[in-house]
Amino acid sequence: MTKKLKVFNLNGEPVDTITLPPLFSTPIRPDVIKRAVLAIQSNRLQPKGRDPMAGKRTSAESRGVGLGIARIPRIKGPAATGAFAPGTVGGRLAHPPVAEKKIVKRIPKKEKRLALLSAIAATSSKEMVISRGHSVEGVPQIPMVVVDDLENLKRTKDVEETLIKLGFLSDILRVRKSIKVRAGKGKMRGRRIKHAIGPLIVVAEDKGIRKAASNIPGVDVVTVRNLNPEVLAPGTHPGRLTIWTKGAVEMLGKLYGGGGED
Repeated sequence: MTKKLKVFNLNGEPVDTITLPPLFSTPIRPDVIKRAVLAIQSNRLQPKGRDPMAGKRTSAESRGVGLGIARIPRIKGPAATGAFAPGTVGGRLAHPPVAEKKIVKRIPKKEKRLALLSAIAATSSKEMVISRGHSVEGVPQIPMVVVDDLENLKRTKDVEETLIKLGFLSDILRVRKSIKVRAGKGKMRGRRIKHAIGPLIVVAEDKGIRKAASNIPGVDVVTVRNLNPEVLAPGTHPGRLTIWTKGAVEMLGKLYGGGGED
């Protein structure tokens, strides 16, 4: 079933209409989306392991029985400290991490495609967007379609003003209220600030808006060709509040079938 939507200009006024591609009617499958997101995240993990000889470079030998002491391997000398054997003070690890462990999760291509289309369809469901935690008060329609002039914005101030005119002020404020300093070692490892996820802007071509929007907390910009389940469903939860440019919707229809201008 096709669905017609209004196309808004940068002042939040409807100026045109567009027919959504049929892929926006794809059944929403949270289980498949979760598998795809975890597969993407697993590719960022760094393999780690221990030296295979760790804890084995020692002269430790067991002294046998009849001495009134435990038969664990002990280093040579008067200290007679236990070594080598797992479970002893100063001994090696029993089953240490190995770099050869398979930590990358893989899913079939068809399942990956279904996850992407399902995540795209979830952005058009108002119930999913609200259940994910977004504030849609003031947003005239979901999904939001805007003219291609949005791609040409090159200043953070202009992007912020446009988002406010389009009705996304409440969601931007929700993100800003959520900003806090992380508790733990992550503060020293480039993950000092935590905040909620805000709106996603999908464009056909990046003409400067990505850099302009990078300083607005929670707002992300992605081109249609770089769409993936993780940006559409952060944390494996589908239904992200999304702004599509008209050109992005038309390109989406060409890439994945169906759709076009009314």
